[in-house]
Amino acid sequence: MTAPQLQGKKAVVTGGSRGIGRAIVERLARDGAEVVFSYASNAQAAAEVEKAVKSAGGGAHAVRIDLADPGAAERLMELAEERLGPVDIIVNNAAMSFTPTPIADLDEDLYDRAMTVNARSVFLTTRYAARHMPDGGRIINISTLNTIRPAPGIAPYAASKGALEQLTAVAAVELGPRGITVNTVSPGATDTDLLRSTNPEEALTTVAAITPLRRLGHPSDVADVVAFLAGPDARWLTGQNLHATGGLA
Repeated sequence: MTAPQLQGKKAVVTGGSRGIGRAIVERLARDGAEVVFSYASNAQAAAEVEKAVKSAGGGAHAVRIDLADPGAAERLMELAEERLGPVDIIVNNAAMSFTPTPIADLDEDLYDRAMTVNARSVFLTTRYAARHMPDGGRIINISTLNTIRPAPGIAPYAASKGALEQLTAVAAVELGPRGITVNTVSPGATDTDLLRSTNPEEALTTVAAITPLRRLGHPSDVADVVAFLAGPDARWLTGQNLHATGGLA
């Protein structure tokens, strides 16, 4: 019997308690990785992820930490390494959500917080990886289709994810000589509680209709792409941005 492709690997997933993040944690664990994941506030959701992974025979450990706090990203990596040993896989999934707001009405503090959670934390986990990750590791950053399909009211989100994509490109060049791959996954409209809480049903019906595969994405669709990039078959891919969008461009 073939061992799971990530057997023995140690992974960190930021924002792993719900939606796409939860699907990523569960998929990496199913593939054999032991996972530490962060969550900001919903302890019940985090406990449910731990329980689901354990019931399936895997290992997942929740860490409550707000990536907007100074030093939080570094502390998460330190805690993960204390628990797991050297980390082989980092998935930067955490993102700050907010009510769409026109630039004219945008509060500077909200913009700064979005940049801190969505981009600065990625820089910090990547810097930690550059210093500590074993050769041959994997860094996977979750972006958004909105960096190429702009929409009104999402300037902090789009700007922070654009920064994340550029961090990916530079890190891929710098870490490539060590066999560490760094890639981005950009989901399209993915059917999560967050998507449904911020969009009317008619908008979701419209976007599903214009998507070539004629549906919204599922969190597992994105998690499967992440698992591919985390595994050995993606060893020759780095510096790429894979659009997990069902063909929507």
